[in-house]
Amino acid sequence: MTKRILLIAAGTLAGVLLLLGGLILFAVLINYPRLPSLEALTDYRPKMPLRVYTSDAVLIGEFGEERRAFIPIDQVPAAMKQALLAAEDERFYQHGGIDYLGVLRAMAGNVLSGHSQSGASTITMQVARNFYLSNEKTFTRKFNEALLSFKIEHNLSKDQILELYINQIYLGQRAYGFSSAAQTYFGKELKDLTIAEYAMLAGLPKAPSAYNPIVNPKRAGLRQQYVLRRMHELHFIDDAQYEAALKEPLHLKRYHQEYAVHGEYVAEMVRQMMTERYKEATYTQGFKVYTTLSSQQQEDAYQALRQGLLDYDQRHGYRGPESFIDEAQLAGGKDEGLDDALAEIKDADDLVPAVVLSANANRIQVYIKGGERQDIGADGLKFARSALSDKNPPASRIRPGAIIRVKQNDKGWVVSQLPQVEGAFVAIDPQNGALRALVGGFDFNRNNFNHVTQAWRQPGSSFKPFIYSASLERGVTPATLINDAPLVIDPGQVGGQKWEPKNFDGKYAGMISVRNALTLSKNLVSIRILQAIGTDYAQQHITRFGFSPKQHPAYLTMALGAGSVTPLQMSEAYSVFANTGYRVHSYFVDRIEDARGKVLAKTAPEVAGQSAKRTLDARNAFVMTSIMQDVVRFGTAARANRALGRPDLAGKTGTTNDANDAWFAGFQPSLVAIAWVGFDQPRSLGGRETGGAAALPIWISFMSKALKNVPVYQYPVPEGVTPQTIEGEKGTFTEYFFNEFTQTNPELGLGSGGGGASQPLDEIKDQLF
Repeated sequence: MTKRILLIAAGTLAGVLLLLGGLILFAVLINYPRLPSLEALTDYRPKMPLRVYTSDAVLIGEFGEERRAFIPIDQVPAAMKQALLAAEDERFYQHGGIDYLGVLRAMAGNVLSGHSQSGASTITMQVARNFYLSNEKTFTRKFNEALLSFKIEHNLSKDQILELYINQIYLGQRAYGFSSAAQTYFGKELKDLTIAEYAMLAGLPKAPSAYNPIVNPKRAGLRQQYVLRRMHELHFIDDAQYEAALKEPLHLKRYHQEYAVHGEYVAEMVRQMMTERYKEATYTQGFKVYTTLSSQQQEDAYQALRQGLLDYDQRHGYRGPESFIDEAQLAGGKDEGLDDALAEIKDADDLVPAVVLSANANRIQVYIKGGERQDIGADGLKFARSALSDKNPPASRIRPGAIIRVKQNDKGWVVSQLPQVEGAFVAIDPQNGALRALVGGFDFNRNNFNHVTQAWRQPGSSFKPFIYSASLERGVTPATLINDAPLVIDPGQVGGQKWEPKNFDGKYAGMISVRNALTLSKNLVSIRILQAIGTDYAQQHITRFGFSPKQHPAYLTMALGAGSVTPLQMSEAYSVFANTGYRVHSYFVDRIEDARGKVLAKTAPEVAGQSAKRTLDARNAFVMTSIMQDVVRFGTAARANRALGRPDLAGKTGTTNDANDAWFAGFQPSLVAIAWVGFDQPRSLGGRETGGAAALPIWISFMSKALKNVPVYQYPVPEGVTPQTIEGEKGTFTEYFFNEFTQTNPELGLGSGGGGASQPLDEIKDQLF
């Protein structure tokens, strides 16, 4: 009886299995021909983002829905492959698409561990899913996934399949593929990672969000340990490597600095240019744009501007917390609640938001997102000490629940704040117009308005050299004496009310040479010069430097820089002086390449002395440079001479009415650099915040590094210039005159005797009015 029952059961089972097999075979025969073509795999063309690089190939920007950097299988490090196989599919090179042993092993491992550590999906199955199927958990999807896996295995080699997987898989933080993930999480090339870092990346495909080391460091660490253990068990790494990898601290990107160099403003300029040219293809075709930026100079410019604005902010005091969190979130004291409170507040590079947990007059404790608690003592509270006083109103007091900015330095954490003031910095090669550095503001993520290219501001005294240049063409010489004395201007000459201009310091020097007047930035002398040469003539002359007459009305206020300029425009204008008189046009893209490296477009700049148009007499450029060298040696920018000690620097400070704008424009023949500081909504920077105080230190910081290995330049005297020895207040010196203007042009009402070699400076009678 029992035997008969067993036979019936066996027969029934065999029938069921036969029927099931038949159904499966029927399903295969029906569905296999309907499977999609493998063209997407055999002709793999992934969506590749636009990438923007410096001239020395440092990545500064990436634009596209998917961050991906294709890497051929033969360039994938062995340790990366091993970590991936250990985590996802150890028998990848043995099975035919479905790993039946792997299914049993995964089931047993998950039961023993009590939770899911490894799945049964092979790498081939994941490729099928990622390219053709959804993630829905249905029998139909799993069946089609298995069929596709067989088809893929029969048409592609194992290395081809692995290459597709390594480049296609999503790994969190908008990173697709392991090459992109290496940059996203560690800021390094895939080939430069350690075993510990490979294991961390290999743990991501299972659940990119759950095992994201930035968002969930604890869970990611456990997953990494699992991958390392599997690598060790599979003899991919030895005991020493295993122990070392377990102990190795991972240095993830902190504070969301995505790139090694801060070039956000230029990257955005490139993005806008590319979308105008290539439309939506910009974001998917893998274009590579190489800019003219020097990576070192770009980062130096970023740090110089940033520190300059922070220094300004320090001089004007702590304003108080940015905001306050809900009391319930603070009372709970749980990391998750505090992280939620900080989630929408962006880091500003190393200025990170923090919640104050406790505070007294000498110490505060803060919470920094990610679970970090820090005590900040007296040294770190110096800047903000006044905000700890109970006398402050609650809204401006540092107290529990306050959201403040903190920064880590060599001595620990300190309280800081985001500056309200803005700034701009640009450096250009005056010989061809190539941008070497451009920083459009304090922080791109806070304010993406590009102050270098978009901010039209009054240049103030930094515009005076262009008026003085015009006067040289009319016969004024550096030795011409002009009366620095009060003046009342008729309303018709300024386009408004009666004007009584003053010098910045309120003092007047009387008769003063043109050279000394510019060196000391005497306003009244600039106005008298413009009166003498005529506003229409001056307006026409400034077009030689690229300025538009529309932005500079023909009134006497033009003498003090009352028109509108951008910092980029000023860099081009000062380049005319630096390159001896040629008009160069700024550019920021060197070349555009497709995803395969084929050059699609390349800039051919106009070069000074070659294809660029001469717009200014070389003699004019030389004499003006000579005067502006004195500005740096003895005048309003003497701080630069003390700091840098180079005789080949020239430039001019600029401060507008009420100190709304502070400028320094300066150059050496190899580099022109412009620094600007001001508020977006114009208001006074403060009575002492001149161009020499607010902008010049930024310029000095940058130039001290940019010119470190640049030889000192000796400016040659051009043909047509006559050097003459002049007797001045501090002894004799060499002055320079155009051959035809060794004395002042009488048509300007400037007397005779332009300063011959035997004539002392204080006896020269050239004067205006």
